[in-house]
This record gives sequence, C-alpha cells and structure tokens, in this order.
Amino acid sequence: MPYEIERKFLVKGDFRTQAYAKSRIIQGYISSARGRTVRVRIRDERGYLTIKGPSDIGGLVRFEWEKEIPLNEALQLLKICEPGIIDKTRYLVKSGKHTFEVDEFYGDNQGLIMAEVELEAPDEPFEKPDFIGEEVTGDRRYYNSQLRQHPFKEWGV
Repeated sequence: MPYEIERKFLVKGDFRTQAYAKSRIIQGYISSARGRTVRVRIRDERGYLTIKGPSDIGGLVRFEWEKEIPLNEALQLLKICEPGIIDKTRYLVKSGKHTFEVDEFYGDNQGLIMAEVELEAPDEPFEKPDFIGEEVTGDRRYYNSQLRQHPFKEWGV
C-alpha cells in the first residue's frame, strides 16, 4: 500500500534563495473527516485527486493515494468542496539527499510558512537546512485540512 512518511517544521529565515523550483497550489477538501480526507488540488495547470487515511500515533506515517486528473475535472470538483480553500506557493529546496517542500500560505493562512520532508522510514536521518525551525509533525493544527477550518489568522499568534 502507498504510505507517506513525512516530518513537518515551521520555517524561520530565508528559504527562497535556496529554492530551485516553485509552483502555485489551490486545494479544497471534498471530505475532511478525521482520518479520511479526500482532497482536490490544482498545482500550476494540473489537477490531482488525493485520498489520505489516518495518521499513526505520532502523525508521521499515513496511507496516501494520489491520481492526476484533467484540469477541467479538478476545477469542477473544487466547486463541491467543503468551505475554505487552501492557497499557497510551494518551493522546493534540496538538502543533502532530500528535498524539502516549503509552503508559503495566503488568504486566511497568510503569515504561515511550513516545510516538510518525505522520508523512506520514520527514523531516516536527514540534513536540516538553516531555515528549519520548530517541528510540528503530528500537530493537527498544521494539517491543511485543519487550516481550512481553523485558519492561522484566528490563532492569535
């Protein structure tokens, strides 16, 4: 079965000068039930449908299935999503043998910048770039499906 193993971090400092690519992402949730999310995403000019299962206890490992779909179908599916759209730019930054995905959020989540790294195993070592801050792996507030319902602007940080 396809699983994702990832760790999430808050970002401090400059990451943009280290990025080798970036793309704009708009995504919504057809279902954001705890442990079973169905997401539709438009990344640049491509559409995707993703199903994610429940996370393990630490929030590090979970089932993930993703399929590219035609852009026009993704646009139609966005119309039936639950309220609250996630809008962000994703930057890719290489660090050692890993690539960090750094998401800079807009709209109701303006001011939030997070990085995640996908791993082959939960205990796999990786090199942290200098912009990596506090680890937030497993903190549900930072799940995109939660940011849709309880955006960063409401946190009073």
